[in-house]
Amino acid sequence: MRNIKKMAHSFDIIGDIAIVQIPKNEKSDEKKIAQDIMKKNHNVKTVYGRGKFKGRLRKQDIKFILGEKKEETIYKENSCLIKLNVKTCYFSPRLGSDRKEIAEQIKKNENVLVMFSGVAPYGVIISKYSKAKKICCVELNREATKYAIENIKLNKLQNCEAIQGDVKKICPKFKKQKLFFDKIVMARPQLKDPFLKEAFMIAKKGSIVYFYDFQYVDHIEESYQILEQEAKKAKRKYKIINLKKVREIGPRKYQLRFDLKVLN
Repeated sequence: MRNIKKMAHSFDIIGDIAIVQIPKNEKSDEKKIAQDIMKKNHNVKTVYGRGKFKGRLRKQDIKFILGEKKEETIYKENSCLIKLNVKTCYFSPRLGSDRKEIAEQIKKNENVLVMFSGVAPYGVIISKYSKAKKICCVELNREATKYAIENIKLNKLQNCEAIQGDVKKICPKFKKQKLFFDKIVMARPQLKDPFLKEAFMIAKKGSIVYFYDFQYVDHIEESYQILEQEAKKAKRKYKIINLKKVREIGPRKYQLRFDLKVLN
């Protein structure tokens, strides 16, 4: 079992559930790997093998390995409780510091939109650590939205709401209602559509758009081109005030966060 220590660097613990990446050549040892994880992490009651996230709903094809046969758990982050089903709802504990960082940038009485909000971890943390006036969390996945509503209640939040629907349909409604936002968080999945049209549609002059992209280090110019093209289409001007490597997701490939200030 020389690879167990190596495997310890490739699993996430969400509440009392661990999700581990098992290489193909280690499949025969998956139960021993799971036992090792549970032995070293006494709070872990269930171990799943990591699968791929599929489609815009970001459901993960996980495989049960060991422990209690359960999919629902409660994760604690920055003194907040996040309840979810690990199989039907996308959630990454590795974005915790990013969520807190953005929450600390929200000013008093600002309106905040979280697109692709999942079970509302960004919305919950922002509500907890800022004095935002209104936080709208929009998510396509009905199951994730159900948990988002529960998480808002679980954390006793008054200024946060979860909306189920497609941002392509919801954002035009916001515009019609003349609801514009000071901060827009776009923690989007790996999709071809950048959804910047929708963000620019309801961004105030001077607002900050947090645009997330997945890119190889030597292809980062492609992200800049996307920003330029979408801003031109929307007839909006912007400047990049910050670029952050949020996390590494593969060899020389990162999840990047571009902080854009809308100038007009």
